[in-house]
Amino acid sequence: MEYRSFFCAIIQNLPPYSFIGDFIYKRGLKLNNNTFEKLQYDELKQIVKNFCVSSLGKNLIDRLMPSTDIQTVKKRLAETDEGRKLTASSHIPLQGIVNIDNIISNLEKGAVLNPEALNNVSDFLRGCRKIKAYMKNNEFYAPILYGYSHSIKELESIEEEINTSVRNNTVDSNATKELKRIRRLIENTEIKIEERLDSFLKSSSNKNYIQDFFISKRNGRFTIPIKASYKNQVEGAIIDKSSTGSTVFVEPAIINKYTSELLQLKVLEADEEYQVLSFLTGLVRDYLNEIKNNVEVIGLYDMIFAKSKYSESINGASPDINDYGYINIINGFHPLLKGNVVPLNFILGKNYRTLIITGPNAGGKTVVLKAVGLLTLAVESGFQIPCDEGTCISVFENIFVDIGDDQSIENALSTFSSHAKNISCIIMDTNKSTLLLFDEIGSGTEPNEGAALAISILEEVYQRGALTVATTHYGEIKNFSLNHPDFENAAMLFNSETLEPQYKMLIGKSGDSNALWIAAKMGINQDIIKRAKFYIANKDYNYSVINKSEVRTEKYKNDNSDDKSDENSYDYQQGDKVYLTELKASGLIYKSRDKFNNVTVMYNKKLIEVNIKQVKLEYKASELYPADYDLNTLFTEYADRKLEKDIARGSKKALKKLMKQRKERQNEMRKDNQ
Repeated sequence: MEYRSFFCAIIQNLPPYSFIGDFIYKRGLKLNNNTFEKLQYDELKQIVKNFCVSSLGKNLIDRLMPSTDIQTVKKRLAETDEGRKLTASSHIPLQGIVNIDNIISNLEKGAVLNPEALNNVSDFLRGCRKIKAYMKNNEFYAPILYGYSHSIKELESIEEEINTSVRNNTVDSNATKELKRIRRLIENTEIKIEERLDSFLKSSSNKNYIQDFFISKRNGRFTIPIKASYKNQVEGAIIDKSSTGSTVFVEPAIINKYTSELLQLKVLEADEEYQVLSFLTGLVRDYLNEIKNNVEVIGLYDMIFAKSKYSESINGASPDINDYGYINIINGFHPLLKGNVVPLNFILGKNYRTLIITGPNAGGKTVVLKAVGLLTLAVESGFQIPCDEGTCISVFENIFVDIGDDQSIENALSTFSSHAKNISCIIMDTNKSTLLLFDEIGSGTEPNEGAALAISILEEVYQRGALTVATTHYGEIKNFSLNHPDFENAAMLFNSETLEPQYKMLIGKSGDSNALWIAAKMGINQDIIKRAKFYIANKDYNYSVINKSEVRTEKYKNDNSDDKSDENSYDYQQGDKVYLTELKASGLIYKSRDKFNNVTVMYNKKLIEVNIKQVKLEYKASELYPADYDLNTLFTEYADRKLEKDIARGSKKALKKLMKQRKERQNEMRKDNQ
């Protein structure tokens, strides 16, 4: 009976193994792919996990799924309620219990456990005994939780064997008579070694060799610190050296006999320790199934008490549970919101089955959707929720959401296409035990078509028996809801004076987006606001055409226009400053356009030919220089200009210089010809 009760509890709470997990997922709650993500269910579980005292409970919370069975949900909440009674009145003896999953895995692989692992097994078994005794003492306050303790196997004999043979993560000398004898011999041998080394340190003949006068144990060997410069003066083996290299650690030859004996004894000690560890490992392996069972029970307790501690931290309560779709949240809160949160009062499934929420952007509409969805998932998981007494939550087979912008770049889906695809999948699985949460239904496309499609979708899922909560800005949807006997409107309140949302929902009232009010407060002309109101009411739009005198027309250019926009048709003149697009620098026009549409440009003290397509006019010469300015001076150096003037006035010095330059050029030409 005890095994039966335990495994029933496990199945009702979560799947401990993959086949149970698949069963629960297929037969239990159906979700669209992003339900948990959009409703932040995993974030809530992470908060609850922080209250676990071991990884056993954390692992179970990771695998926890909301239940669709009303009896299971009620039992989960009852467990949490019992856990709160215990955590509030006494200390739960779960601290110190370690996760031994890795140890179990090593046992299944045939490994021999080391002393530390055996100590952990002993600690775990002792923790199991303590929690079983604790639950027996609290049977009156927590009958359900007490029932799970029946499945805990007390393996005190294994505890005693481990505690007798293993202490401080080492095999104790009292584990066997032979081990005790070997360690006594080891101790005597080490005393003899220390005596010989002590004599070595005290010998005056060795004084100059010794760096430090003490015995140092290096790599399990007894050594003396010797100055590196005298390492060849001391007979023995160098075992190690200092980081600086100034000291070597030598095992003197005088202890070789005892060192050999010690090594042999160490081998015997290791063999005997292995025999002890093998024996203890065999004992644990014989009860492996019972230990694994205990692991599941302890993990279950850790998870339940984590739920209880979380509930205490939020002052949570267990709502009334039903399976016919009635939700009544009284002063509830979104579990992840912090600070001064406005309480939520929400009703669905009694007088109406579809609720249409309207109101301004950032007014809290989406938060309402997420709060309703997450509170439902939390309750189905056995979490108490922040709410007042009288709150009712329904259990659903399906919870589907369409919240946020799921535009897909990979699949080339627009925002609207993405929503349409998601809703299409939702509709196919919708039945009378389905909760639907639609955010801005029908948005992302032409308003008239979007509103019509949204109404059609809402009508379809309603006819399938689903309960629906949807947010919208479309007036057509609000009007449809107003006239439908099983639909209801709700408004998110807005302070028109402060232009701030109040985050309160009022059921039975249609909310406005408050776009016109906000626009007026932001200074938009009152005439514009009046026209907008008129258009909303009458749809009689103004189609008159603006007077031609109020618009700019094309101006015709004359032949003398200074417009620089068409450089290709401009006739460049000497002295014009231009921008060379290929060189990304400025230059001066030297020669105008030739028949090949090339101009000669002075760039970096050199004359180059450039096509006009690679030239942009910056300034005309007429804009840069006076009318009588000699533009040739722009293209010759001062020395060259002076030489030309001296020759013109008949200077002999200038003529000699000119003749010299000519001879130099002729000589260069001869060299080139040779």
